[in-house]
Amino acid sequence: MSAPVWGLMAEFNSPSELLAATRRAYGAGYRRLDAYSPFPVHGIDQALGLGKDRVALICLVGGILGGSGAYLLQWWVNSLAYPLNIGGRPFHSWPSFIIVTFEMTVLFAGIAAVAGMLGLNGLPRPYHPVFNVSRFEAASRDRFFLTIEADDPMFDLLGTRQFLEDLRPNAVEEVPD
Repeated sequence: MSAPVWGLMAEFNSPSELLAATRRAYGAGYRRLDAYSPFPVHGIDQALGLGKDRVALICLVGGILGGSGAYLLQWWVNSLAYPLNIGGRPFHSWPSFIIVTFEMTVLFAGIAAVAGMLGLNGLPRPYHPVFNVSRFEAASRDRFFLTIEADDPMFDLLGTRQFLEDLRPNAVEEVPD
């Protein structure tokens, strides 16, 4: 009995070959794709059909929550909970609240950006099935890989293998699960 297959992996020599293969795979209807390279490849995210990332929105929401929370806390403490008349200033003295509000906005936005990036990337992930392929070691040096996952609705082991071989890669290998 054979081991379950996570997907198929094709190896290429250059980023232009990887980009062309990714565009053809996406154009053929495959949607569960991923590309691996030793450095960023311009245009690969569009070729993979990835949408706009949501880290900026998560960062904005974190900043708004941090800033408004800091301002409301200062207002509540100084106006309602523990009002102290210091030097005749009003209880709701918004200019004195600005510094803490700004600092908490930056802090919460930064924390939200890191947490959002980790969450959207599915990290930390110490193990991935592509690590089972011996040739994948070269992905951090000088090779470029395209994977099509078995979860893809169009995935057929023989048909997808033939499709990848028609792209003229160095090799096509099964990725065991």
